[in-house]
Amino acid sequence: MKYAENILGTIGNTPLVKMNKLVEALPCLVLAKYETFNPGNSVKDRMALKMIQEAEKSGKLKPGGTIVEGTSGNTGMGLALAAVVKGYKLVCTLSDKQSKEKMDMLRAMGAEVIVCPTDVAPDDPGSYYSVAKHIAEERPNAWYVNQYDNLGNTQAHYETTGPEIWEQTAGKITHFVVGVGTGGTISGVGKFLKEQNPDIKVWGVDTYGSVFKKYHETGEFDENEIYPYITEGIGEDILPKNVNFDIIDGFTKVTDKDAAVYTRKLAQEEGMFLGNSAGAAIKGVLQLKEHFKPDDVVVVLFHDHGSRYVGKMFNDAWMIEKGFL
Repeated sequence: MKYAENILGTIGNTPLVKMNKLVEALPCLVLAKYETFNPGNSVKDRMALKMIQEAEKSGKLKPGGTIVEGTSGNTGMGLALAAVVKGYKLVCTLSDKQSKEKMDMLRAMGAEVIVCPTDVAPDDPGSYYSVAKHIAEERPNAWYVNQYDNLGNTQAHYETTGPEIWEQTAGKITHFVVGVGTGGTISGVGKFLKEQNPDIKVWGVDTYGSVFKKYHETGEFDENEIYPYITEGIGEDILPKNVNFDIIDGFTKVTDKDAAVYTRKLAQEEGMFLGNSAGAAIKGVLQLKEHFKPDDVVVVLFHDHGSRYVGKMFNDAWMIEKGFL
C-alpha cells in the first residue's frame, strides 16, 4: 500500500505543465512548475516545513510552542499544516491588503490572525513585521519564523524545487522565471540550477512599488520606489536576506493591472486557476520575449491557487472598482 504518514509527506514533487495559448507569441517551450499541487496549495509549504524542522533541531521551537510569523497568507498556510500535525500554536500577522479568503483559510486551520495596516513603513510599530516580532518577544515559548531573513527558506528550494526542475526538464532548462517576494524560491532554485549549468538565466518578476529591480541594477535602495501596490505575494519594501542578487540575472516589472488581467487569462485560456502572482509571472515571461530563442526551455513557477482570490481578481465588481476591467 502506498500512503503518506501525514499530510506533510505530500509536499513537493509537483508537476511541470506545458503552457499553450498564452505563450503562442513566444518562440520557445514554456513549462509551468505548478506548485498548487502542494497540500496547502502553494510553493510556501516547502519552506514552511523546512524552517520548522530547522528550528526544532536548534531548539528554538520547543514542544507545545507557539509559531509566530508575518505572512501574505501562503507561508501562514504552510506553517498551519505543520503546526496542526506537530502540535504547535500559530499566530499570523497579515497586512490589510491581503484577500479575505487567505485570512479565513488561516483561521479555519486554527491560526490566530492579526490584521495590520499596509500603508506604513516596515519599522512602524503597527506593520505586520513589527507586530509579529513583538508578539514573539512577549509570548512565552514563542518562535518568530522571519521568512525574509531565515535562510532555511532558500535551502528548502535548493534541496527540493531546484532538483525537481532539473530532473523534470532532463537538464534542458535554459531560463527560470519567478516572482520575487522573500527571495527564497528564486535564490534556492537559481543557485541549484546554476551549479548544474552556469549558462541558465534566472529572471525575477517584480512589481511597481517594490525596490528589487532598481536595487539589482544600481545597488541603490531607493525609498522613492516604494509605494502601495495591489499585487499580492511579490515585491518588497525591504531587502530580505533570502534575496541573493548575485544569482539573479535580471528583473522585469509587471503592473498591478497586467498581473490581475493575466491571472484571469490563465484560468480562461489555459484552464489554470491560479493566484495573483501567477498572472504577474506569466506576463513577466511575455515581457522577456526578446531573450528567448527557438530551442530554449523556459520554466515559470506558479506560486498559489485561485481560491485565495475569488473576492478579488476573479470578481468583476472588484476588477471594475480598481480600473482593471
